Amino acid sequence: MRHLYIIALFFGLTLVLNSSTYGQDTLRVMTYNVLHYGDGCQGSNTFLHSQLKTIVEYTNPDILGLVKAQAIKVTPTDNNGVSPYGFADSIATFALNAAYPSKYNYCPLTNYSASNDMDVLFYNQNKLGFVSVTSLCTLSEDFNLYKLFYKDPYLNTTHDSTFLYVILNHTVSGTSPTGRDQQDTVIINELKTAFYHLPNLISMGDFNTHSSLETGYQRYTNASDTSFLFYDAPFNPDNKLTYPLNWESTPNLCPGYLNTTTRASASIPNSCGTNGGAKDWFIHIFFSGWMVKNTDFIKYINNSYTTIGNDGKRLGISENDSVTNGKNTSAPSNVINAIFQLSDKYPIMLSLAVSYDSLGNGPVNPVNGVATINSPLWNVSINNPVHDNMTIHFSDNLIGKKAIISLYDVCGRCILANKEYLVNEAELQLQDKVTSGLYFLRVQIEHCSTVLKIIKQ
Repeated sequence: MRHLYIIALFFGLTLVLNSSTYGQDTLRVMTYNVLHYGDGCQGSNTFLHSQLKTIVEYTNPDILGLVKAQAIKVTPTDNNGVSPYGFADSIATFALNAAYPSKYNYCPLTNYSASNDMDVLFYNQNKLGFVSVTSLCTLSEDFNLYKLFYKDPYLNTTHDSTFLYVILNHTVSGTSPTGRDQQDTVIINELKTAFYHLPNLISMGDFNTHSSLETGYQRYTNASDTSFLFYDAPFNPDNKLTYPLNWESTPNLCPGYLNTTTRASASIPNSCGTNGGAKDWFIHIFFSGWMVKNTDFIKYINNSYTTIGNDGKRLGISENDSVTNGKNTSAPSNVINAIFQLSDKYPIMLSLAVSYDSLGNGPVNPVNGVATINSPLWNVSINNPVHDNMTIHFSDNLIGKKAIISLYDVCGRCILANKEYLVNEAELQLQDKVTSGLYFLRVQIEHCSTVLKIIKQ
């Protein structure tokens, strides 16, 4: 059984959520290519914040993955970022929380690839808590695996967390699929290293695929090892479309799912991005088999997948074209115009049903026995119970690296904050003076982190 329930306290969060009489909740998941949001090409950040606010007010997502944002400075002295340090806070404050006050937080940012592009994952902090982020791939930009947990109202009783993993993707574009096939292959291989079976996991973003027959797409949806098979809702389980499908050469076969591009003109409303109207289907939300079968309290709601702002009549024309095929009434006019202004891509969305785990009988999280997920694999552990000093054990490949360590009590109070240690050998002793009780130790090395439960006697 999974026992990271206390992470809710570790991050100082409360278990407040919208419950229903049927013991079930809904998570709305959205991903959006925001076309270098932050570089000024499409207008001021103030203007773009207002457009995103309008979209979020309408869509009300609980998980929002923005891909292809202009790289944000991860630290004040970061030379790789273009958008200023704190720009993610600006998006949260003036766009997301301006729509729904105090609702959104975001996961830690990374830019190990020193890319001009960055993906940012926002989440509804009233329903979800953040656990960790790990970079699976740094080919052209960071492909991160985020681990979240659901704030089940029974969590304090069952001590059993329901986890949800999310990968954000922005693969290489272009007519040749070689680069993106390589990126997708690396991601799948890293998942096979990390898990012995896919858990509740979503992989979403802009995959730049032109056909379902591309190798990268096949890695997800036609895996020979069904333990690592992903689903693309319009094909399965919704059965609205049939494989194989080349959405670039025959977009008329899936007009309501096209999400590239919102604009027919190369100069209206600006010269950023691509033109030609809806003609391709680059953005996808793939999800694991557990979420089809409701194995672990989270299930895809059939037929909930939608391309926001595409009424199925936008083939080759702008989203807000009211002449060629009539007015687009798939969303309010202010939302249609906001999507047209903010990006050359349509956002896509689906919904998940979350059942409350009232008995604490969820399946074991299928992690391959390591504290966090990375390549090469690394392991950090501690032997419980602790009688004197806390001794942290490190795998050999972590010797010589810097560890940042924090210690918290069960109420979330920080006892040791971001203390840096050099891992000189396989064991590190912390000189602690804490009383008997339960504690949580957070260890971060490079871009991976884990939380260890400490039982002090």
